[in-house]
Formats: sequence, C-alpha cells, structure tokens
Amino acid sequence: MHTIHAARTPAPSHASTTTPRRADLYAAIHKALRRAMTDTLTRLGALDTEDPADLLRTLAQAEHLLDMLRSHLQHENDFIHTAIEARRPAGARRTADDHLEHQGSIAALQAELRTLRAAEPSMRPTLALRLYRHFALFVAENLQHMHIEETANNAALWALYDDEELHALHDRLVASIPPAEMMDTLRWMGPALSPQELAALLTDMQAKAPPAAFAAVMDLLRPLLDPGRWVQLTTALGLQAGQPARAAGVRA
Repeated sequence: MHTIHAARTPAPSHASTTTPRRADLYAAIHKALRRAMTDTLTRLGALDTEDPADLLRTLAQAEHLLDMLRSHLQHENDFIHTAIEARRPAGARRTADDHLEHQGSIAALQAELRTLRAAEPSMRPTLALRLYRHFALFVAENLQHMHIEETANNAALWALYDDEELHALHDRLVASIPPAEMMDTLRWMGPALSPQELAALLTDMQAKAPPAAFAAVMDLLRPLLDPGRWVQLTTALGLQAGQPARAAGVRA
C-alpha cells in the first residue's frame, strides 16, 4: 500500500501576490478533487457496516472517485505532462513518477473495496477500518502531490507557454472528456469553487457550449448551491435566479 512521503518538503510558491494571475490549469479541477476525496474519506469513516444500503452507497462513491482519479491522471499525463516535456525534457518527471505510484494505490484500494463488499458481516468492521486508514494515506499523498503540481508544474508551464497557449491546451483537454465524466466532475467542482471562479468558468462555458449543454450544467448545479450563492451566480451570468436554466434564454 502506497503511503505518504513523510520527509517531503513542499515546493515553494512561485506566484507573486503583486503580479497578474496566470492561466492555471490545475486550480479548478484540484478544488473539485479535494472536495470529492475529503467527502468520500469522511463517509468511509462514518460507514455503518451493519446497514447494507449505507455500505453499498458509500463503497460505490469510493469506487467512483477512484475511477475519476484514474481518469484525471491520464488527462494530466496526456496533456499537461506532454506539454511540459515537449519544451523541457523530463520537466514533469517528479509528478509523472507520482502518477505511477498512484495507479498502484488506486488498484490496491479497489481490491480492498471488493473485499469489504463481499465480506461476511462479522469481518466488515475490521476491513472497513483498514480501508479508511489506507484511503486516508492515499488522500494525504494526493494533497501533497497536487501542491507540487500547482507550484512546480505551474511554474514550468508559465515559463514555457503564454496564457493564450495555456487556454488552448485547456480547451483541448476539456474537449477530450466525455460528457458524462464532465458532468460528474462539475458536480464536485461547482460547490468547491469560489463565487468568482464559478462565474468565470460558467461564463466561458456559456459562450462556448451549446445552449442545451449549458442549461444541463445549470440544472445540475442549482440543487448543489445554497440559495444566496445561486442568486449570485445567476446574476453574474445575466440569468433570472428563479427561472429554470432551460427557460432562461441562455445564449450560445
């Protein structure tokens, strides 16, 4: 089972508070993943192993999260690591090596999920506690790993590419994601972003996506946001807060 690097020193931040913010390919998706991982970890800790419905629901969420993380690793390998190493050979080696370890950890956790799901009731508490502790170590490693990506890898991207190139890279990455996977990601991302970040994300989507697709995203997000934030968001997008997204006359 992969564990955290206890002696690892976090990379220093390369972003100055006095310089304009650069295009950040990691910020939004990492907020979504942090929310998904911590929510799933909390649910595993609170799991009622005597309640079959709670057991199936919680393990299904954990399995789905691991699938999402495996897909996320592949997106970063295919697009971000490839971009860095195209102009700086081996420039993404550290996080690429981490990804290989994470793949092994994901497989090990999925095996534990299957074991717990099939276990006799008397064995479930012990297996659930083991899974919870191993999952916690995996989350801890991922939190450290994402910090490295957001500092060292972003510094490389900013040195090697201008913002127009980074936005184009981001658009290619997003276009490669199947619609169902994108909606799953947005379910975690919407409540995880600041109001300004979410408004900026959806303003861009409003301008680029087909109206029906944008309306579906708004319908997904509405029950996930508290009423005050929903009003704030719809105001920023020029929509009426009390009107269903599909009837709000969204623009292409």
